[in-house]
Amino acid sequence: MDPRARKAAILAYKEHKTAAGVFAVICTATGETWVGQSRHVDTQQNGLWFTLKQGNCRHAALQAAWNVHGEAEFRFEALDRLPEDVSDILRADELKKRAALWTARLRATAI
Repeated sequence: MDPRARKAAILAYKEHKTAAGVFAVICTATGETWVGQSRHVDTQQNGLWFTLKQGNCRHAALQAAWNVHGEAEFRFEALDRLPEDVSDILRADELKKRAALWTARLRATAI
């Protein structure tokens, strides 16, 4: 990669906004659903799947279902994204509110 293209790629990466939001993990075999929140909802699945594959997810019920049914029976869905203009101070409260709403709406387990 030439130096100009590399600089442009680095700049684009630094300027990329991360999306905070609410997500669901769904076991298609059982219909069980887990709802969580993340400051980086677009990359949340990678981290969560990694811990599940390693067998050390901190959510015991989710890990147990993963161990029984395997990765092929799980899917990840981003349910809700916060607008970019939400301040850092309000972000945590807004994520909690939206996660609670989705947890109730889907009759899910909070993670």
